[in-house]
Amino acid sequence: MTKKVLHIICVDDEKIVLDSLNSQLTRNLGNDFNYEFAESAEEALEVIDDISESDEETVYVVISDWLMPGMKGDELLTEVRSKLDNVKTILLTGHVDSKVVRDIEESGKGIKCIYKPWNENDLMALIKN
Repeated sequence: MTKKVLHIICVDDEKIVLDSLNSQLTRNLGNDFNYEFAESAEEALEVIDDISESDEETVYVVISDWLMPGMKGDELLTEVRSKLDNVKTILLTGHVDSKVVRDIEESGKGIKCIYKPWNENDLMALIKN
């Protein structure tokens, strides 16, 4: 049986955030995962659909910014969870108020929240656990 290729997908409309995530993921997780980066929810959904078509690949985690043009991050992550089983979803935000975060975390949708600027160790713990 072939081992599945696991993907981590990062979504943010700011390239500097994607670059930072790329360096942190690579430093902490090395070649254990394939890393995909999208600058919009729509682009991320296209990547997820492409990966989902393969029997040898699976989406392990999706990390998304909350405030993006078009679709908010929690909407994206809810859609991702409806399409995929056993996917981890992490909302990365600097713009949402604590009530919205609490509502998201208590919604039962399985979305974890972390604030910008994030702590690298906290982010890695969410991914690994």
